[in-house]
Amino acid sequence: MSDTALPASAPVSASRAGPAFRFSVAETAKHLILVLGSLVVLLPFYVMVSYSFKSPAEIMQNMGGFFGAQELFRDDYCVKLGRDLADCMVTPVIYNYTTAFQKAPLLRYLFNGLVVTISIFVIQVLVALPCAYALAKLRFWGREAVFGLVLFCLLIPVHAIALPLYIMLAKLGLTNSYAALVIPWTISVFGIFLMRQFFMTVPDDLIDAARMDGMREFSIIWNVMLPTAIPALLAFAIFSVVAHWNDYFWPRIVITGDRSLFTPPLGLREFKGDADGDNFGPMMATATIIVTPLIVAFLIAQRRFIEGITLSGMK
Repeated sequence: MSDTALPASAPVSASRAGPAFRFSVAETAKHLILVLGSLVVLLPFYVMVSYSFKSPAEIMQNMGGFFGAQELFRDDYCVKLGRDLADCMVTPVIYNYTTAFQKAPLLRYLFNGLVVTISIFVIQVLVALPCAYALAKLRFWGREAVFGLVLFCLLIPVHAIALPLYIMLAKLGLTNSYAALVIPWTISVFGIFLMRQFFMTVPDDLIDAARMDGMREFSIIWNVMLPTAIPALLAFAIFSVVAHWNDYFWPRIVITGDRSLFTPPLGLREFKGDADGDNFGPMMATATIIVTPLIVAFLIAQRRFIEGITLSGMK
């Protein structure tokens, strides 16, 4: 009896253990491509953070490892001011990050970026939610044509309309102001499209129940649809904040004379030299400081971001 039972049990255990060691060429190739892609994406960040730790000589000669030797070097600008040579010997990492705040009013630039990005996002949400609700849940003549215009506007690059926008703002006297940085981006066709795709997944029964309770359409938008759209809003917030926080093109056009209105990307120009050359250490330190809040915000909202993209039906 035992002689016949043992051979039968052996193949079963082997078949159960087999799939754990199965090798797939396709899956391995996918993971290798993903690893290579991640290295390409992470390499600029690695160089940026590494250069923010190094002295000018180590940056120019590409030596010193990731953190650099952290040996004292002479600050030539300090020497030009007539100070003692002993007082002008500085540590690279301390010099780079202190110069980032001392040579340029970086805190002011960060504040400007915060005001601009939050203002743009809030107004975009106030516009996008009613528009998306109308395109997703209301029945009216020409709805599909309006949605087609939204899709068409997604194809228009920002640079194509930059000159007309600038002329309009200049004639209104709004250049060199917060309004010039905010007004052109208050309507986001991408936000309308994203929220419309999300609202399409909301059951109509929920809206019909709200109407039976006597709620008006605007009350439904802000009291029913808005709470359900939090994942999609967080996903849109990542896209909107990153785009306008990192924008260099438009602020460079409309902010020409008032240095106090510079946004963080414009602050990097403070370390671009002419005859004296570029000051790469403080420049990379400034870039690191500018990028850090975005990375932290994305890591915190990563799960909601992926959930919002998934529920809105985007690929």
